[in-house]
Order: sequence, then structure tokens, then C-alpha cells
Amino acid sequence: MKLIVLAAGQGTRLRPLTDKVPKCMVQLEGKPLLGHQLEAARAVGLADLHAVTGYRQEAIRFDGLVKHFNPDFESTNMVASLFCAESVMDDDLIVSYGDIVFQPDVLQTVMDHPAPIAVAVDLQWKRYWEARQEDPLTDAETMKLRPDGTILELGKKPRSLADIEGQYIGLMKFSRDAIRQVRSFYHGLDRTVLYDGKDFSNMYMTSFLQLIADRLMPLHAAFIENGWMEVDEPADLAHTSFLYRRF
Repeated sequence: MKLIVLAAGQGTRLRPLTDKVPKCMVQLEGKPLLGHQLEAARAVGLADLHAVTGYRQEAIRFDGLVKHFNPDFESTNMVASLFCAESVMDDDLIVSYGDIVFQPDVLQTVMDHPAPIAVAVDLQWKRYWEARQEDPLTDAETMKLRPDGTILELGKKPRSLADIEGQYIGLMKFSRDAIRQVRSFYHGLDRTVLYDGKDFSNMYMTSFLQLIADRLMPLHAAFIENGWMEVDEPADLAHTSFLYRRF
């Protein structure tokens, strides 16, 4: 199994912390975000480690990490970055956003899920979002689940808390056969249309996952309860309790 971290972003909302380093290299408790991820990966036995880089990619230096440069990082989004590492998308695969950190057991939960595609879904998201902002609906996205644990909808703007049965965190697993099908599906998409208002090269990962769920195969939720955090702006660095908290 391989890990690909999507680490091409600048993180403009984290300025001045990202003036000289990419978002994934912002320090949390004395260690870069990406360093936390790689440590968690190695703790669960992952050794084939990759990152898609872009902004200030020269600042990303870790032993054993293979870098794949996205030359269009300034004008593309997560999905385009992922496919910059397509040459190594030939095995069971973990894909992670570069601006999150998580405990090894969170990663293990996603790895162990038996479904061809498993997406981490935090059932205790609301406590975390309430700590970060007055109104959780400001930044949270929809997550609607079927009774069998497959994802019906994700990544949209919620109208109420009833639209959020959990929260997508940016961590997912694809089996070898699933990623083969996903690659073929991606290359068959119409590049002339908009996807949730974005052109093909700027498609959100949640938009791509929704397309997979609607047209290709089910997405299964791998349920977690905190044990992770994301860093979008400097204030987020203060919420490390949710990285370690369990309910």
C-alpha cells in the first residue's frame, strides 16, 4: 500500500506562516504537518511514501519521501495534483490532504476498511467545528449517508445540521482495482464542462468523489471520532486537543 499526500498548496490564509514554506510545512508542536503525517504512516507500516508538491517545493525534505511536482500548482486544484502522481497509482493507495494531521489509529481505520473505496468520516465533527467558529455551518460541508454506510452526498453547502451526518476530512483509501477504474474514469470525463462551478483542472476532490459515487462505484464511510485536525488558518493551530481527544 502506498501513501500520496497532496502537498502542492500555498495556504494563503496561513500567511505569514506560508511566505517561505508550503502549507504542509507549517509547524505544529515543533514538527511540520507533513512530518506528523509521515510519522503516522510509518507507525502503521506504510513505507512507500509520496507527496505531490508545488509551491516552495524545495522546502519539503524528508528521507524516504518521493516527490511528484505539479508544475501548474498555481492554477489547478487537488484532483489535478493527485494525477501528477499517476505513475505510482498502481497499488492499494491512501490519499491524504497535506493540511491535515491524524493519529495512527485514524489512518489504520481507513486502511482496514474492506471496501474498494473508503473515505474517513468524522462522526464527532460538530464539537471540533464549534471550537473553531461560532457557526459550524459556515465552513462544514454536507455528508449524507445511506443505511449501509455508503455516501450519498458530500462536499455541498449545507442548509442545516440535518445535512451533515459526519464530516469528510480529506483522507481516503482506494484498492488496487478501484484506483485502476478511477484512473480510467477520470480520463474519460468531459474537460469542457464545469464541475460544481469549477473547470476540469480546478475540480474539487469532493466533486470528483461525488462523480465516482454517482457514476462508478460506491464510496464507503470509514467512521472515526476525532483524532485528527486540519490547519487552514493560524488559529487552527490552537486546537490540538481534538487531535488527541476521543469520545
